[in-house]
Amino acid sequence: MDMDLEQLKYPIGRFEAPATISVHSLKGYITDIRYLPSLIEIVVQSLDEAQLATPYRPGGWTVAQVVHHLVDSHTQALTRFKWALTEDNPTIKAYDEAAWAELPDVFKTPVNVSMTLLHALHARWVNLMENLTDEQWERTFVHPESKKTISLRTMAATYSWHGKHHLAHVEKLKERNNWH
Repeated sequence: MDMDLEQLKYPIGRFEAPATISVHSLKGYITDIRYLPSLIEIVVQSLDEAQLATPYRPGGWTVAQVVHHLVDSHTQALTRFKWALTEDNPTIKAYDEAAWAELPDVFKTPVNVSMTLLHALHARWVNLMENLTDEQWERTFVHPESKKTISLRTMAATYSWHGKHHLAHVEKLKERNNWH
């Protein structure tokens, strides 16, 4: 893959699951998840409709699609947490995120609606994570596509990265276009 395109797709690098996740690291991931809605809101609040409709890279999603995707993806994440906490190593349901990003609600719903949802969703999710026992953090689920068993600790790391990944997409787009 072209290095410029790789940098546009993965401005903070690709996710690599840590071999072990300390309590300190876990607290950092929760903090990242806690503050993501505010950081996304700050980065998009000054953008006009044309800017929100701008893809962050050639062939990529628009800024608005990224915001709506964060709600879709993180709703799935919270649901997966709950399945892992209430069922024994369940196989979760995958979803086609690219297809979801093309649905009418993404194009017909103002970004501020998804921002409100993201704030509320993350408040619930952080409240759940901050109250899990060490034993609960070890709970797992199976992803049907990769067939991998994933722990909730790894999920927290994944979504810490995921939020920063998409935040960087918008920040880098604003820098490249000199949008203030």
